[in-house]
Amino acid sequence: MGSHRRPVPSFGSDRGAVAAVGLLSVTAALGAAPAAATPHDDTRAEVDRLYEEAEKATEAYNEADERADGLRRQVRTAQDGVARQQERINTMRESLGSLAGAQYRSGGLDPSLTLLFSDDPEDYLERASVLDRITVRQAGELRRLRGALRSLDRDRAEAARTLRALERSREDAAAHKRTVEGRLAEARRLLNSLPAGERAAYDRAARSGRAHPHGPDAAVPASARAAAAVAAARSALGRPYVWGANGPGGFDCSGLTQWSYAQAGVSLPRTSQAQRYAGRQVPLSEARPGDLVLYRSDASHVGMYVGNGQVIHAPYPGAAVRHDPVGMMPVSAVTRV
Repeated sequence: MGSHRRPVPSFGSDRGAVAAVGLLSVTAALGAAPAAATPHDDTRAEVDRLYEEAEKATEAYNEADERADGLRRQVRTAQDGVARQQERINTMRESLGSLAGAQYRSGGLDPSLTLLFSDDPEDYLERASVLDRITVRQAGELRRLRGALRSLDRDRAEAARTLRALERSREDAAAHKRTVEGRLAEARRLLNSLPAGERAAYDRAARSGRAHPHGPDAAVPASARAAAAVAAARSALGRPYVWGANGPGGFDCSGLTQWSYAQAGVSLPRTSQAQRYAGRQVPLSEARPGDLVLYRSDASHVGMYVGNGQVIHAPYPGAAVRHDPVGMMPVSAVTRV
């Protein structure tokens, strides 16, 4: 999503200044605009800024969501390990319980064996290992199980603490997302308030871009998996931009590229910043279909190069997955997966 719109310096112009990215870039772009800038120019610049801000918030949310999922898997693994160890301890207690039953039937219960019925597993393990009626091997096993249980409990507690912190971070990202969504709604209201001609000029500026030279093989995907990813991206054309979605019904920018490569059997990271390093960097002039094109200095937007100077990407809320010129906004990297 995010802005790839360009301030339009005059009515009827199909080519504007470089896209406004961030507050400093907006200021610079407006400074380079004609002195007679109109309120309509300010509206377009504000929409650009809000789209970019919202996209960064989405990528932060996606990163927190991905990390939370990974940590949940770690917690489940730790809990499963604890359960297995506890089952082994219970088996040992049953074995020792048989000894207690035999003693009772033969005329009396050794007072020390009443420990077997303790409700506190840790207390039981601490004291059962010194019973003189269990074998050295059993006592050693109990000590090993006690140590393993303590270790797993520590791991589980640490994982739970980390998960709680991560959930707080995710909640913060979600709150920021809601804030930006509200501002985006305002931006859309402002954009819709523009005269029809201004809205059309804005859309032309958003979809304008600089072409770049390519060699004779530029339209040939770099690999079979790249070709499969391009085919998947093309199949997603027209599907809506959806916050935090990675298909198949809707997508955000990095969700589209992740999903497209998943159809080719390739696992990409969830965020555009991480996807930047998911392969080999190549010059923009050597881009081939299937390459990932990262935008802005912080790589907060990503599209897939599909040849003929075009990318397929999920632009921003309210817009469907579509083709746009590769030079629609500043390119920071091209990655060949």
